[in-house]
Amino acid sequence: MALFNRNRGGMKSEMTFIDHLEELRTHIIRSVIAILIAAIVIFIYRDWVFDYVVAGPINKDFVTYSALCRFSHWAHMGDALCMPPVNVTMQSTTFGGQFLGSITMALVGGIILAFPYVFYQFWRFVRPALKEKEAKNTRFVIFWVSFFFFTGAAFGYFFLGPFTFNFLAGFQLGTQKMITTIPTFSDYVDNLTNIMLGCGLAFELPVLAFILTKIGLITPSFLKKTRKYAIIVILILAAFITPSPDWMSQMIVFIPLWLLYELSIIVSSRVAKQQKLDDEAEWD
Repeated sequence: MALFNRNRGGMKSEMTFIDHLEELRTHIIRSVIAILIAAIVIFIYRDWVFDYVVAGPINKDFVTYSALCRFSHWAHMGDALCMPPVNVTMQSTTFGGQFLGSITMALVGGIILAFPYVFYQFWRFVRPALKEKEAKNTRFVIFWVSFFFFTGAAFGYFFLGPFTFNFLAGFQLGTQKMITTIPTFSDYVDNLTNIMLGCGLAFELPVLAFILTKIGLITPSFLKKTRKYAIIVILILAAFITPSPDWMSQMIVFIPLWLLYELSIIVSSRVAKQQKLDDEAEWD
């Protein structure tokens, strides 16, 4: 069965289902190679990556702690945003715990670093299925998808992460302080990964609104009508993204996501307006 056309050597050609599977395999292999290359580089420099990147949010000298404290004093809020240093010592409960943890750290870092190239490979596979006009309107999609993903990941790393780990490290059950928090390295990496990837994907909301408006699944009026329901969903999503149950961490996630939803309405409105102008031009 022949599916959509692709350009091969400047000529249009019909491709069968098997041809598409082979091409998809090629893009997947290229993506995996890119992730592995980035992961190998991270693994080689694993000590530096751990000391200055992975362990950053639990380091007392992390830039976010001093920046928020200075901002709190500048805004005449006293020490409201000044968080105490995170005093935590991680442990490894198995012989291979640190080795396996470093592999996990390298793979997750490889996925994050190679994300633009992985999406580029995905886009190369999907793009030929679009009409020429549709492909032209998505010219900068790789840039915007990567931009929002890295913005979300940076938000999780620099803002949500420090609040989350500071709260969880200082939370105490009972009045006699009989429990000492000694997290494992894998537990810390899992929490940091969930925070960064969760925020990175959640920040893709404007891009998703652009795509869904383009294909006609949503409209600006629909987004406006469902705003109150979206706020509830965003609150629930913020609760899932943040491992800590404190309201401040959840608000730190909720506010940007709510602003992104409002930005999605603006994006959807512009796309719908442009489609209307294009339709009028075709009729003329």
